[in-house]
Amino acid sequence: MRKFKYALGAAMLLAGLQTTQAATLDVVKERGVVNCGFTTGFAGFSAPDAKGVWQGLDVDMCRAVAAAVFGDATKFKAVPLNSQQRFTALQSGEIDLLARNTTVTQQRDTALGAIAAGINFYDGQGFLVPKSLGVKSAKELDGASVCMQTGTSNENTMADWARANNVNYKPVVIEQFNEVVNAFAAGRCDVFTTDASGLASIRISKMSNPDEYVVLPEIISKEPLGPFVRQGDDGWLNVVKWSLQAMIGAEELGVTSRNVDEQLKSPNPNVSRLLGVTEGAGKNMGLDEKWAYNIIKQVGNYGESFERTVGQDSPLKIQRGLNAQWTDGGLMYGLPIR
Repeated sequence: MRKFKYALGAAMLLAGLQTTQAATLDVVKERGVVNCGFTTGFAGFSAPDAKGVWQGLDVDMCRAVAAAVFGDATKFKAVPLNSQQRFTALQSGEIDLLARNTTVTQQRDTALGAIAAGINFYDGQGFLVPKSLGVKSAKELDGASVCMQTGTSNENTMADWARANNVNYKPVVIEQFNEVVNAFAAGRCDVFTTDASGLASIRISKMSNPDEYVVLPEIISKEPLGPFVRQGDDGWLNVVKWSLQAMIGAEELGVTSRNVDEQLKSPNPNVSRLLGVTEGAGKNMGLDEKWAYNIIKQVGNYGESFERTVGQDSPLKIQRGLNAQWTDGGLMYGLPIR
């Protein structure tokens, strides 16, 4: 009798989980768009262009999910969020996907009702200073005032690093990202600290004379950035996770937006499974078998997205570094689709 009760309870729990797992995907399909949380404006990652169209590496993550679900990468709604709003917006259901430069940490992955769906940019916290300050190392910043945004991991990381290196500093903590940038540009602080990718973006897009500023060589933390979804919805987690993996895997396999139609005839079984010629991957997630084909055709593989938004084809000119494929000494390693 006891075994029967345990079995019945387990079956009911599983049924409940399966119902939850399908919820977001069903809601998104019925609504007709993916609601994506972005920054309020972060050149190269998520920002509206001159025509008001959102562009960037994180935007491409959302576009990939829209392409996978609807076969149309334009079917998303941009929801600009600051660092204080982002997790509340995800928890409340205001957004389906947090595609905003957000570091994956243990606390965020366990205590906020959210879970990371992968890493789309490996980063680290750094320092931007005016060349006129005359410093070449962060360890020379003793007594400096440091601008940073509240509600981010940058505050604790900065405090830990300064304590470990016996560096005293005056924190200038401001809520809105653009206000932090303006404060730094106006000289209210000596230093701006955030993720190194953000510093590159700020230097190029926000400083009136970019050549008068320099990013110091120290990287004081690991900041793996990636998309988040709500916990308890494994079906939606699968869609977001494997949309990213399709982009990373496509680059490794040499499948691009330009040659994807030719690759439909590829004898490589890995390519056939990726593009849905060999069926199964789409059905596993409740999607059309052309889900990954649509991502690659409309958004591109990871390398195409990177170079276009933050890499050598963009104003930021960020080197691939850790974000190169594992075959080129980086950390991008596409999980097998089989």
